[in-house]
Amino acid sequence: MNVFEEYKDKLPKKILDDLKKNIPKSANQNKIREIFEKVCDEYEKMKIEPGESVGLVSAESIGEPGTQMTLNTFHFAGVAEMNVTLGLPRIIEILDGRKNLLTPMMEIYLKNPYKKGKDIRKVAQSLKEIKLKEVSKEFLINIVDMSVEVVLEEKNMKNLGIRIGLIANVLKNSLKDSNIRFKKKGIVIKLKSKEKTINDIYALKEKLKEVYIKGIKGIRQVLPVKRENEFIVITAGTNLKEVLQHPAVDSERTVSNDIFEIANILGIEAARQAIINEVYKVIENQGLNVDVRHIMLVADTMCSTGSVRGITRYGVVSQKSSVLARASFETPIRHIVQASLVGETDNLNSVVENVMLNQPVPTGTGLPGLVTKVKK
Repeated sequence: MNVFEEYKDKLPKKILDDLKKNIPKSANQNKIREIFEKVCDEYEKMKIEPGESVGLVSAESIGEPGTQMTLNTFHFAGVAEMNVTLGLPRIIEILDGRKNLLTPMMEIYLKNPYKKGKDIRKVAQSLKEIKLKEVSKEFLINIVDMSVEVVLEEKNMKNLGIRIGLIANVLKNSLKDSNIRFKKKGIVIKLKSKEKTINDIYALKEKLKEVYIKGIKGIRQVLPVKRENEFIVITAGTNLKEVLQHPAVDSERTVSNDIFEIANILGIEAARQAIINEVYKVIENQGLNVDVRHIMLVADTMCSTGSVRGITRYGVVSQKSSVLARASFETPIRHIVQASLVGETDNLNSVVENVMLNQPVPTGTGLPGLVTKVKK
């Protein structure tokens, strides 16, 4: 009988797969069985004892190293707007389940031959959102004529592969209430309305700067970098849905740091894995050591209802069945008044409410409650 078959019910599939991958083909059956025995022993030691307070242990294990985290932001040299939030602010951002990130970004992996460096700048530029202000020298206001003249930068247009016809079509579609005419090196836009004010012209000028020309919306900056033996593109801003449809992009490995975007596009399991990866990346970056199982427990808690909820009074804490546990977190008066109005009962099943009432804590995960008949 094959050793792998023998241990199929004793070890999880992932460990078995890792062993298959790493055990040399030249190893004999006795050596393989010895390795499996040692792995089995380690696996049994790593199991949590029944009654272990896994939530408390996880909270302590993440919270204690968290106090040593720094409040830093990493800046990519040479590119404006390319910052990455690290350390404590990033951990808070993930665990609070915040939808508006300080520095949304993506790591875009590419297919062959682009990942080897072929046309890497061209591919990166095709991902970037290009606005009218990036292909313009200046925006001139003509108060007499009540119009705005856009002076185009031909060099930038050539580099980005943009023709004046494309800009004209975009402006016609996005500015329905304006007349557009061409000059030698620019475009003149005039509002159709008869009752125009100077404020309207200034508003038009600001609106023109932000007109979207081409590329993927939301990707503000791109930076091709070499990681190990391949090129990837790091971006400021995210748009996972459109990036995954780009023909040069490897859709299986490309990631965003926006958990909610991942949940919407790839589902809750992908969001759970993203939480684990993002938190682990921050902790590792700080040189701290936290067992990944603690982070997995937090990610499970955040995603257990099928949508991502932060560990805040509006998220996970609001789902607690205990009135006193909710009241102990934040806004106690509101919780107690609300519970009084509906006649809510607290069965004192958890840790916090029993600590508040100075009672023994019913601690321990997975312990059964035994009912027995006592002989008289």
